[in-house]
Amino acid sequence: MDKEMKVLSYDYRMDTVRMIMSGGGGHIGGDMSEMEILMQLYLKEMNISPENQNDPNRDYFILSKGHAVESFYTILGHKGFYDLEDAIARFSHFGSEFIGHPNNVIPGVEMNSGSLGHGLPVAVGLAIAAKMDKRPSRVYVLMGDGELAEGSVWEGAMSGHNYNLDNLCAIVDRNHLQISGNTENVMKQDDQEKRWAAFGWNVIKCDGNDFDALEDAFAKARAHKGDPTVIIADTIKGKGSPIMENKAGWHHHLPNAEEYEQIMKDLEAGKEAAINE
Repeated sequence: MDKEMKVLSYDYRMDTVRMIMSGGGGHIGGDMSEMEILMQLYLKEMNISPENQNDPNRDYFILSKGHAVESFYTILGHKGFYDLEDAIARFSHFGSEFIGHPNNVIPGVEMNSGSLGHGLPVAVGLAIAAKMDKRPSRVYVLMGDGELAEGSVWEGAMSGHNYNLDNLCAIVDRNHLQISGNTENVMKQDDQEKRWAAFGWNVIKCDGNDFDALEDAFAKARAHKGDPTVIIADTIKGKGSPIMENKAGWHHHLPNAEEYEQIMKDLEAGKEAAINE
């Protein structure tokens, strides 16, 4: 168990909640489910930093589920791309560049995203370009499971296999919930492993809220040659506080004063438990 990362995940969640409160709203449920994925990518996996953000040999990340941007901004702030407290104070305020979807005028953001289904096709293009230029760059894209109802996702999946993009890694935040309810009630997804495998992808399934499982999954993705990899990361929407967990109503929600107090108490308790493990 990566104890340090687990402890940090509670700090990062609290910063994300503070950002949402400052901005008057946000996609808090998905922010919480994707936190460990983003942390593993930016703190352990990817070759990306404020110092090399313009290096063509860097790794690339696209948050295709761009509505869950607050945790992404938190990660980039902690990574040193900008002052996190400034981002929290100005999030979603008039005239701020820290808007409710990724904005590529912000250091560290590669692509404006939020129109669901676009992230994977763009990632395919980035991966093809890296191959053509013989660059070592790897390309990572995080999608929501509700997003997989978009047809352009599967056009990108076909292309990724067709061009043997083993420098491409897609991650599905499989929390089973979207704005209108359970994904299986909105658009059935059947067996995700079989579906991606049928499109020619190397498929890895793991616990997306467990750092050790994610580390192992990304290592396997890097080692696999000849095909792109998809990591189906089983996660908990709203992870960190029982009042949010596995509840579709927390897809986009501004906590009231009582809810905010309880969430922060729960996150502090989780941090303390992680410290004492």
